[in-house]
Amino acid sequence: MRDKSDALLHAMGDFIQGLGGRYITAEDSGTSVADLLKIGEKTSFVSGVDKVSAHGGDPSPSTAYGVFVSLREAVYYKLGRTDLKGVKVAVQGLGNVGYRLAEQLRDAGAELFVTDIVQANVDRAVRELNATAVKGDKIFSLDVDVFAPCALGAAINDQSISQLKATIVAGAANNQLASVDHGYQLHQRGILYAPDYVVNAGGIIDVYCQRKMLEASYGVKDYSADLGAKVEGIGSTLREIFVRSDSENVPTFVIADRVAEERFTKATNLYQPSPKESVPA
Repeated sequence: MRDKSDALLHAMGDFIQGLGGRYITAEDSGTSVADLLKIGEKTSFVSGVDKVSAHGGDPSPSTAYGVFVSLREAVYYKLGRTDLKGVKVAVQGLGNVGYRLAEQLRDAGAELFVTDIVQANVDRAVRELNATAVKGDKIFSLDVDVFAPCALGAAINDQSISQLKATIVAGAANNQLASVDHGYQLHQRGILYAPDYVVNAGGIIDVYCQRKMLEASYGVKDYSADLGAKVEGIGSTLREIFVRSDSENVPTFVIADRVAEERFTKATNLYQPSPKESVPA
């Protein structure tokens, strides 16, 4: 987000406040804790600004860890590997989430290949993480195990999909499939796609836990413990999606939508009043 100003951020806060709680905002690509604090001067419907947490409310560390958990789960399911030592991962995008993911992958013993539109980010990864720098679109055609898109959306498109040699796609970017056809193509080629909104759920889990803490549903210690357990749980959700995808021969992104709808329905039914609790019209 460029050309930010206090006036624009305040205007965003006024708009969000006008929605009356139907939307709660938090950090995303191009925004920071400082931006959210400024928006929060005009609305109470803001999260990701918890000063008690280790990162001041920034959910990107939780997003990155959720991606790491997801990638690890995909490698286990597809490659039968119980660790990431020597696993080759191509990371596209080294922002707040992508760089943290790369650090965790390095610590787990993975071999990194990286690209970013900001050369300083690439240089840092080469220097600090012993990563191999790759120029732009060359990242798609690398002979690696995992392609991790962590930049902007539509990374899997008509141009890139034919180049892919990775057997797994698992990254933090939103809307990774340029179209649903690309999801079907990945499935047909036997490339395991970890659906993006499942993989990057760690951030929204973080801001949810922050929100609950502010509502006094959690103590500070409970917030941290619950957050970690919920982010780890992303792996279990992915495993369910992978298993159902194979058993039904349906692409993972389709199964992910079904699982989400099933969980929404279950939650809705759980909170429906029983007939005895219903108020007569």
